Amino acid sequence: MKLIRNLASDESGATAIEYGLLVALIAIAAIASLQAVGNELSTTMNKIGTTMSNGNTAA
Repeated sequence: MKLIRNLASDESGATAIEYGLLVALIAIAAIASLQAVGNELSTTMNKIGTTMSNGNTAA
């Protein structure tokens, strides 16, 4: 019974888990934002390529 109480009151691993969750959330946010920037950049480059191939000087 004492072992169970000791394990229940031990919080040394909780901090590591919290840091791990924080890092995971930051990684998810970074991936989502970089994906959005990549899609926008791809669209811009396609517009530039189309404009250049058509010989248009105005965007």
